[in-house]
Amino acid sequence: MNAALAAAATGAVPAASAWPDGALRSPTTGRPLRADTPHSLSDGAGERWPVVDGIPFLRIGREIRRDSALAALDRGDRAAALVALLADQDDWARTPPPDDVALADLLAKADTLSFREGMDRLALGGVALYFAHRWSDPTFLAGLALLEAHWTAPRRSFEIACGAGHYLRELRRAGVDAAGGDVVFAKLWLARHYVAPEARLVCFDAAAPWPVADGTADLVHCHDALYFLPRKPHVAAEMARIAGHGGAILVSHAHNREADNYSSGDPLDVPGYAALFAAPVVLYDDTELTRALVEARAPQPQDADALRDTQALTLAVGSAAAMTPRPVTGGLAMPAAGTRLRRNPLYEAGSVRWPSPRYEAEYAPLATYPLATDAPETAVAGRDAGTDAAIRRRVFIDLPERW
Repeated sequence: MNAALAAAATGAVPAASAWPDGALRSPTTGRPLRADTPHSLSDGAGERWPVVDGIPFLRIGREIRRDSALAALDRGDRAAALVALLADQDDWARTPPPDDVALADLLAKADTLSFREGMDRLALGGVALYFAHRWSDPTFLAGLALLEAHWTAPRRSFEIACGAGHYLRELRRAGVDAAGGDVVFAKLWLARHYVAPEARLVCFDAAAPWPVADGTADLVHCHDALYFLPRKPHVAAEMARIAGHGGAILVSHAHNREADNYSSGDPLDVPGYAALFAAPVVLYDDTELTRALVEARAPQPQDADALRDTQALTLAVGSAAAMTPRPVTGGLAMPAAGTRLRRNPLYEAGSVRWPSPRYEAEYAPLATYPLATDAPETAVAGRDAGTDAAIRRRVFIDLPERW
């Protein structure tokens, strides 16, 4: 186990993942938040928020959970604080929250359980399949292609609805000081322990005032989530505020209200998404970005009329939109040369075995990997052109150590 993961398993947090004093602010008072104890933040006027495993819990409307976690931390009971916060869910949850027995088992075995076993203990249901195979989903590849095609060498990034940290992992590897926020604490905990241990993480509700200071990032992004989020004009305004003057805003896989989609949510039509942002917008069909990554070329933008019937769209705003998209030839799209990879775990005995009928219906028509392969179990990035072509198609994947 690498040092960052080992530290996360014991509750220790990599120093790079800490939020500096004043970088966060209270979602209720707007005051800057500073550490008043090693496990809590205060606005200096009596308000306190818990911090567990380096993740501030700043979700409003969850005062009972917040206070329960604080009380547990104040008496030195990290496990009880985690049980209080890991059972919290978002409003879209379709399965019951995890029970105390499952959570106790998760915490007792946190340094040995796999990512998938951890998600099982957290009762994430269908979300667990989505996270487990995210690295080869065509929608994930579209987001990587968007980031690379409109790359502006950001120093700091912030991702809203970051989930378990899949994009944060890639940005950290590219040398970016990557941060992310999500409304579900359990997803951020998975990011800390399995996927992106050194990312800065914060739990809050995107429909409320965001607890992130102005101009915090020069890249603000959102993937496969904007259609879920309520108060979209508020979300867009907060993204622009955090990006500040000259920052880039990138949004991938936003479902189109005028087309059929598999996921629930509250999508807009194409003009509706474009109208959220005051700066110029470059638009893409989401599938065009996936193809651009596989074909190692620049994606081709389209106008809103041409995208009227597309299932999902992608957009680049502001300084990123002012750029001609670059070819998706390396960078985030491909692992560094020498990286040891595993064969896509969707393959069993050389053929794809879909994890569920729903997963097959949603992703099979867009999959970049062949339905059958004689590829070996492992590969090394950068070894030869054939292997790199298979990596582009996600026959081979750079999975976390404890996948």
